[in-house]
Formats: sequence, C-alpha cells, structure tokens
Amino acid sequence: MTTPWPYPRWIAHRGAGKLAPENTLAAFKLGASHGYRMFECDVKLSADGVPFLLHDATLERTSTGQGIAGEQPWAALSRLDAGSWHSPEFAGEALPTFESIARYCLDQGYFLNIEIKPTPGLERRTGEVVAEHAARLWEDAAVPPLLTSFEPEALEAALAAQPQLPRGLLLDSLWTGWLETALRLDCVAIVCQHTLWDSSSVTQAKSAGFRTLSYTVNDEPAAQRLWDLGTDGIITDRVDLFSPAS
Repeated sequence: MTTPWPYPRWIAHRGAGKLAPENTLAAFKLGASHGYRMFECDVKLSADGVPFLLHDATLERTSTGQGIAGEQPWAALSRLDAGSWHSPEFAGEALPTFESIARYCLDQGYFLNIEIKPTPGLERRTGEVVAEHAARLWEDAAVPPLLTSFEPEALEAALAAQPQLPRGLLLDSLWTGWLETALRLDCVAIVCQHTLWDSSSVTQAKSAGFRTLSYTVNDEPAAQRLWDLGTDGIITDRVDLFSPAS
C-alpha cells in the first residue's frame, strides 16, 4: 500500500525555472513569489567537501568560473558571480551552499527535492555527504527532503548513510532493470522524463508502490496528459504559467 505523500503536486525546477539564474537563492525567492512551496535543486561537492548548488559539472554556463566545479575549493567557488549570465538584474548573485538553501526552505516552510548531482567519479561520496547534511538540517522537520539522482551509486550511498530519508530514482530512459533498481534502493518515487510515462509505465510503477513524478513539463497539454495518467507530481520551469494551487 502506498504511504501518504506529503509533498505538493507542483515543483519549481532549479528554483524558478528560467525566470531567474538557476540554483540560486534569487531563483528560490522568485519561485516562492509565484506561490510555489516545493523546489528542485542540484547539489554537488566542492573539492573540500562543501555541498553547494550547481547543475553542470563545469562552471562556464552558469557562472563567471571556469573548469570543473568539483575540483575547486569552496572559498574560490563562493566568490563567483552566478547571476549575470542570466540577466543584468541578477549580477553578483552567488553560488549558494546547500546549507543556506536548506535553512531558507526550513525557515519558510518550503519542501525540497534535492537532486544529488555528483562530479563524475564521486557518486558514492556525494550521495553520502548530501544525505548526512540533509539528515542533520531536517532533523526536527515534520517532512524530510526528497533525495533523487540519476546515479544509482549515489542513491545507494544515501541509503546506507541515512536510510530514513526518502529517495527517488531519476530516469531519462526506461533502461532494463529500472523498476528492480528502484525497488533495490528502497525508493519511494520514480521521477521520469515526462514523455516516458504512459499507461503501462505508470501502472508498473504504481503497482510496485512508487509515486510517479515528471520533469521538465512546460506546457499545458503535457501537464494535463500526466494528470490524466494519475501521476503524482510535476517539475516545471514555467512557474509563471502553472498555478501551484491547481
């Protein structure tokens, strides 16, 4: 039997989708201004083990930095401008630590979907450290964050470190053994690229007791198709289009 699901149906992708520089505090605040109460973000480790928010392995696309982010110490990463690439109004926005974003969400009563986004080769270490930090930060919270990853090794390490934290397997294809892997990792959810969900895959997932979430859904027909299939949550960039109260 599926356990009660404590999370909202709508989740803001990387804070506010494309309306603000992704994975920054400014994005979270903008997403919240549109009424969103749950946010997705990407977390990896600096060279000295500080969890921080960044999607790419490299820094060039979303900051003034260069090279592989995970090979640089937090002191250097913290000085980068992670906002001006998006638009002048966000110039000077910093890369946030995971702890700062966690405390913002906890203070405001928001929910968080943490995608564990390891630098290649650091899957297990990243899963372990992110889970340890999440367990400490949410120790007194009624609803824990949802830890997700495309990397089974990262989820395996999170499971070993903090088994009480809920996990979800991210999928960009329905590769052989996806359902068995999610079961082995004791996941509560499967988070698919949204076109992968159809009546067959939803039935498989739900029959095995999983919640079904989708990324990244940015138009109304796609969203309606997913609700009609009976899925449980949508991650979107279009915080300006979809009302999270719907």
